[in-house]
Amino acid sequence: MLAAVAGFLIRDWRPTVAEIVHLGLSGAIINACYLGAAYVAMTEIRGATMALMGALHPIATALVAGPLLGERFRGRQWAGFLLGTGGVALVAGIGAFDLDRPAGIAWAIGSIAALTAGTLYHARFCRDAPLIGANCVQLAAAAATAWAFTWAFEAPHAVWTPGMVASLAYLTFGVSLGAMGLLLYMLRHGEAGRAASNFYLTPGVTALLAWVFLGEDLPGAMWPGFALTMIGVWLIRRRA
Repeated sequence: MLAAVAGFLIRDWRPTVAEIVHLGLSGAIINACYLGAAYVAMTEIRGATMALMGALHPIATALVAGPLLGERFRGRQWAGFLLGTGGVALVAGIGAFDLDRPAGIAWAIGSIAALTAGTLYHARFCRDAPLIGANCVQLAAAAATAWAFTWAFEAPHAVWTPGMVASLAYLTFGVSLGAMGLLLYMLRHGEAGRAASNFYLTPGVTALLAWVFLGEDLPGAMWPGFALTMIGVWLIRRRA
């Protein structure tokens, strides 16, 4: 779909072999390794635990972005990272860690490491690529990587129920085209650490959506935790 759109909208982009390689690597890391490892992790651990592990991504990105990309953060921004992490802990629950499931924890850590590495790699080598063209190459590389993992470790099989089709449609348009496209847009127009800070809002929004659509109970610390994450993101993203 992106290739068709790119053919109509992008006329003057002629990527070099090096650009295609960089885009392919970043796409495979972000869209195949990160999402794949996260999905495997959630077969072993709870979503709340995965949310807590995900809070490591923004602060890890900020720490590495300094020496790698030359990004510098002020004291108030580091305070924002700490508030965001604390807010996620309140929303997800301090006791959410499934320490008795080391395989799930390992997959979760691997997924966050992949997302951090892919974010920094894209910011370093792919920032200037057109958004649609970049996402097209990245998702193609991710598809090839995911197929390689599938054929190497699984017997491909799908049961095409309405729920499965709806989930796949949402993951396609909401996650791959929507959320990842927005991430690339933020990386194109800003710093990697500031873009990653938006991930602090994911657990709170997830809890609200689960309350609205699934009838799940909201954690007691949901509102103060979500308030902390919003204040943290505001401190990180606010310009002097």
